[in-house]
Amino acid sequence: MYLDYEPDDVDVKICELLVATSDAADPELPSAVPEVLKLLRTRLGMDVAFVSQIADGRRTFKAVDCAADFPLLQVGMSDPVEESWCQRVVEGRLPELMADAAPYIAAGQAPDPGFPIGTHLSTPVRLSSGAVYGTLCCFSRGVCADADIDRLRYTARLLAARLAPGAGAP
Repeated sequence: MYLDYEPDDVDVKICELLVATSDAADPELPSAVPEVLKLLRTRLGMDVAFVSQIADGRRTFKAVDCAADFPLLQVGMSDPVEESWCQRVVEGRLPELMADAAPYIAAGQAPDPGFPIGTHLSTPVRLSSGAVYGTLCCFSRGVCADADIDRLRYTARLLAARLAPGAGAP
């Protein structure tokens, strides 16, 4: 936890959902993840929030929450990892927080997704072994003033702690 980061009611709810919920038998994502994504997306004012898994050269959407008027991504969708923003964030080629992603797309640093992305937040979900499961991401079509990467990192750490050891690790 960052010393200058003050958790609020959303963080407490996320913690309760990911830590206190007893569903350890699930080898993949905890059942509370969709609710956590919805909380994050709405609190941060984003259009999309998702958890991706990076394995076998692919990025796969494992949980997704989208605004009703922007149902772009669905659970199970997959693409080559080298074409994803997620892999670029994991490798450090893109920052975890892009207040405005348009310049990154214009410069060719981020692939053009074919739809507008304003603010983009993404952070790796690292398992206790150090392996990267995937990423926790959210983005909006416009630029958002409340782009809180610390909240996303906090949630990714809680999620990683709940995943089965080595889940999805290549």
